[in-house]
Amino acid sequence: MSEKSDLLASIAKTISGYRAGEIVQPADHVGRWAGQFTSANLVPFLREFDHVIRQSYLTEKVVGEFLAKVVSTEKLAGKSPKAYWSRANFLRIQKAGQSQKSMLGQFGSILLEQFGLNIAKCGSDDGDFIYLDDVIFSGGRVGDDLKSWIIDKAPNNANVHVIVLAYYRYGEYSAKNNVQKAIREAAKNIRITFWRLHELENRKFYKDSSDVLWPTTVPQLPDVEAYVASEKRFPLEPRKPGGPLGMFSSEHGRQILESEFLIAGVKIRSLTQTPKDVIRPLGLGHFGVGFGSLIATYRNCPNNCPLGIWWGDPKATSGALHWYPLLPRKTYASAENCFNAF
Repeated sequence: MSEKSDLLASIAKTISGYRAGEIVQPADHVGRWAGQFTSANLVPFLREFDHVIRQSYLTEKVVGEFLAKVVSTEKLAGKSPKAYWSRANFLRIQKAGQSQKSMLGQFGSILLEQFGLNIAKCGSDDGDFIYLDDVIFSGGRVGDDLKSWIIDKAPNNANVHVIVLAYYRYGEYSAKNNVQKAIREAAKNIRITFWRLHELENRKFYKDSSDVLWPTTVPQLPDVEAYVASEKRFPLEPRKPGGPLGMFSSEHGRQILESEFLIAGVKIRSLTQTPKDVIRPLGLGHFGVGFGSLIATYRNCPNNCPLGIWWGDPKATSGALHWYPLLPRKTYASAENCFNAF
């Protein structure tokens, strides 16, 4: 087999459990998606994407193992975890999406298996409060959910633990600020602690060591240059190459991903006559060329990832959705949904 064939097979294996039972992926799924990118860069692009997706794609097994660790960690649950979780109050306050419901379901299965506890019957006046979710991107959702709860329903004294698979540092910072403001306004004594499997950098000051796609240069293509030049309020401030690699295999490989996804995203935007400003090539966001996340779970792909990963309709032959997605995502209109939109 050629290196290209090996890479396509490796990527297909990594994402094989994506939305299992909901969508059917044809045998040539990854190849069809990859064929939309620049042919001259295809093998280096696939090589780097394969390296990154094996780290950034969170499988059902990874999620389950993390939650099982949370259940038994002494730093959170103390020396008697069964007693701790039996008193814990699990918040069900997410205003949009279904990720909290899903996470509570998984967590409940672990509590039942390990301690015989029914999560629906857990809770007491002296127990901590638990807010479960998958990933914090901008921080808007968790911040809004907790702000409303703190003002309207929270007791005067409480410990709240926010448990997520991953958070971006600016998102965690933003959510924490909004929650602390609500605590002050409500004049309550509430302590917030964040727990996570992965912590990722995306703050502007640390762009050179960030864990998101943040281009060093703009591809010399008229459409791409025109799009980047059109952003006047929050223009792209290029990343300086040579920083920590993080999930990337090399600076060269990272730049190929940044360039190819930027080109693809601009092309996707061009399919729509009046795309919303927040829909940016590297993912929904209000700054530069987009959020640039590469995190996805087996349940869904966030819209904070590059458009080239999730945008489109596999059946479309023309129009705004005429792009073949690798990880087609569910939206808030769906019966289930994982991620927040800006």
